[in-house]
Amino acid sequence: MNALRPYAPYLLSLARFVVGLLLLAHGTAKLLGFPASPMASVPLASLFGISGVFELIGGALLVVGLLTRPTAFILSGMAAVAYFDVHFPKSFFPILNGGEAAILFCFSLLYLAAAGGGPWSVDHRLKLSDGEEAPGR
Repeated sequence: MNALRPYAPYLLSLARFVVGLLLLAHGTAKLLGFPASPMASVPLASLFGISGVFELIGGALLVVGLLTRPTAFILSGMAAVAYFDVHFPKSFFPILNGGEAAILFCFSLLYLAAAGGGPWSVDHRLKLSDGEEAPGR
């Protein structure tokens, strides 16, 4: 589908933004109790609390596209640890152990670590990214 090729850099920025929002939502649910969920009110010194801090700060950085590559790399590792620590012991199969989201986060974030934040990012604006330029620039 070559018709979408000119929009690839912008879709990268959009994907970064959405992944960041989803991680931010996990962090706010764990640490701030918003939105109310079973994840709310985790002890800060627990593994879930520490992951909440990573999700809150890392999610916010990804939303704006600041330090995208190192942030995404660290969060990708966090998602891998979450999968193998929380989900994998329940079952080998992700559909049975509830780990699909952790796997998707892990590999989406790994891609962002390689690809960068795209043209709609603070990284791009500050020339912190060596990523592909937007068409027409």
